[in-house]
Amino acid sequence: MYQSFLIKYAEIAIKGKNRHLFEDALVSQICHALREVDGEFNVRKEQGRIYVEAESEFDYEETVEALQHVFGIVGICPVIMAQDEGFDALAQMVVAHVKEVYGDKSLTFKVDARRARKNYPMTSMEINAELGGRILDACPNMSVDVHDPDVMVHVEIRNQINIYSSEIPGPGGMPVGTNGKAMLLLSGGIDSPVAGYMIAKRGVSIDATYFHAPPYTSERAKQKVVDLAKLVAKYSGPINLHIVNFTDIQLAIYEKCPHDELTIIMRRYMMKIAEHFAKENKCLGLITGESIGQVASQTMQSLAATNEVCTLPVYRPLIGFDKQEIIEISEKIDTYETSILPFEDCCTIFVAKHPVTKPNLNVIKHSEQKLNDVIDELMKTAIETTEVIRVE
Repeated sequence: MYQSFLIKYAEIAIKGKNRHLFEDALVSQICHALREVDGEFNVRKEQGRIYVEAESEFDYEETVEALQHVFGIVGICPVIMAQDEGFDALAQMVVAHVKEVYGDKSLTFKVDARRARKNYPMTSMEINAELGGRILDACPNMSVDVHDPDVMVHVEIRNQINIYSSEIPGPGGMPVGTNGKAMLLLSGGIDSPVAGYMIAKRGVSIDATYFHAPPYTSERAKQKVVDLAKLVAKYSGPINLHIVNFTDIQLAIYEKCPHDELTIIMRRYMMKIAEHFAKENKCLGLITGESIGQVASQTMQSLAATNEVCTLPVYRPLIGFDKQEIIEISEKIDTYETSILPFEDCCTIFVAKHPVTKPNLNVIKHSEQKLNDVIDELMKTAIETTEVIRVE
């Protein structure tokens, strides 16, 4: 049974003088992810490698699943680690490993030896040849294929010996927290949780703002968004979820503004409120799940109209994705089934039958003037009564 994992990472390795900062962040994220796993673990970095070593009984599948949620990891290799006690001892461990994992299967293999210690008495090529021969003797159903093997047997000679022959894919990306923080506008739909996942994958920490409209939206709709935030937080780490009561603002817009402009005007005030909390929490931008042309509020003209109220940058990681591509990601990160639960969303309640698709910004601003006598107080109340939930 494996007691250790060798963690592989890619992009961090090209960060030059800042590499150690990214490695430290990855170690921190791994430690955080493993807090939810039964068992004690030691996470350490050594010679350009990160190791996760179990120091007690642990659940293998649960541990791998936790590591697969840590951005920055590209590969998780269950590894045998041992002290160097000479080549014969090394060969015995390699043969025992291959026999235990692959048994009598008819597979092709290749040995890939790497020596970080160049004073080792054999060259890498000599190690490959000798270990390959011993595997063939012990496993007669296996054969060598140096070009496209079924099994790659890795042997690393460092301060200790590392032996591994499988690599479980990680999520890739950058460690969360290495590229600042942003505020996600989170709804109960398919798109915004995926947008949060995508931006977190680039190392951005996220908080979130959700707009609900009681009594038009139910507590079940609110809980659905909390559940979505929990699913995203498996990848992004803890999220401060701001739950804004948007009912009175929506009613005022519905009563005073042209109905074909409802969606755009509501989106503009949502962006203003989300930006307020973004600045309050030292976020460097807003994140939305918008994709060009997907709905009336996501035409180029509509996006420009909503952007105009913001002073922070607005990041739209799904901007060029079609719906099926977004759905595939949502299925991969387990948000899809929650997203399609049939609970109301405040964006879908006050929707015009024929919303404007090419809004004129001057016309929109003129319509918003009809709110001048009430909007400041409504915004103030919405902000002051916002509920904040820490989601992990």
